[in-house]
Amino acid sequence: MKRALSLTAAAVVAVTLLAGCSSDPLAEQYAAGTTKNYISGEGTVTEIAAADRGEAISFEGETDAGTTVTSEDYAGEVLVLNFWYAGCPPCRVEAPQLEEVATTFADDSVSFLGVNVRDQIPQSLAFAEELGVTYPSVMDADDGNMLLAYSGAVAPNAVPTTLVIDKQGRVAARFLGAIGAASSLETIVSEILAEDG
Repeated sequence: MKRALSLTAAAVVAVTLLAGCSSDPLAEQYAAGTTKNYISGEGTVTEIAAADRGEAISFEGETDAGTTVTSEDYAGEVLVLNFWYAGCPPCRVEAPQLEEVATTFADDSVSFLGVNVRDQIPQSLAFAEELGVTYPSVMDADDGNMLLAYSGAVAPNAVPTTLVIDKQGRVAARFLGAIGAASSLETIVSEILAEDG
């Protein structure tokens, strides 16, 4: 009986300590008792002034369409990178919104590229077909090259995360978690598209 009480007390202490670690998303989810198998962002948006964006980021990856894409393919364009996977509920919610924004900018120098962080090609294509997503996704589950490339100060450390890359290949904005309303992303893309360069 004493052992059972000791174990219960230890569990309560562990949960209490985890609840206090507000900077650790996994700890917060554990303390909340959720069963979701992803790290959810807070829905925060970070915009970076042009003078503070640092160096351009280079990447290369294979898409679910079987093609190779590189950062050079998007030179001179605004690129919207969405990190996602099929079993992530907020990813499913925001997919139609991302497609809406992609359609809005279809005639402008704006491209959209998904980065699938967990699935293989069949799951990625099924997701796109079901939710009407027309842009390709880099398959990043096996090597994590895209995640590694963007692992700096504005890392995509939640799923979903959407990065807006400026015409020089630098991260200009980050949506940590679902984008919320399509209009929020539209506004930021419009601002970055209007920048010189």
